[in-house]
Amino acid sequence: MSYVCDIKHWSMRKPEVFEVELQDLAAFARVIAHPARLAILKYLAETKTCISGDISNNLPLSRTTVSQHLKELRDMGLIHGEIDGLKINYCLCKTTIEGKLTMLDAFFSQIKNAAVVCETETCK
Repeated sequence: MSYVCDIKHWSMRKPEVFEVELQDLAAFARVIAHPARLAILKYLAETKTCISGDISNNLPLSRTTVSQHLKELRDMGLIHGEIDGLKINYCLCKTTIEGKLTMLDAFFSQIKNAAVVCETETCK
């Protein structure tokens, strides 16, 4: 499928004109593009268990900021947050993470394997 890019469409944000797969990949990239979210994922992976309590005790961020980032990660399905009394247990969602990484790998495999001839020094 090809898309026509004119100056009008190029200057406006219109994700709906792109394939669903590209929209999904862009949404995933947006969520993981923040270092705080990467730090949260890394922390959850390093603890090798679900975390009950305040993750902000382990990150140089306020509770409010951590809460906002946790919401983004939950909305993307990268983590689960289950209420346990007054606390929330946070866990990585390996199934979603594996699916997103497969999608990312498939996209960049196409880019990496493209038959492109680069003729500038900066592109080698």
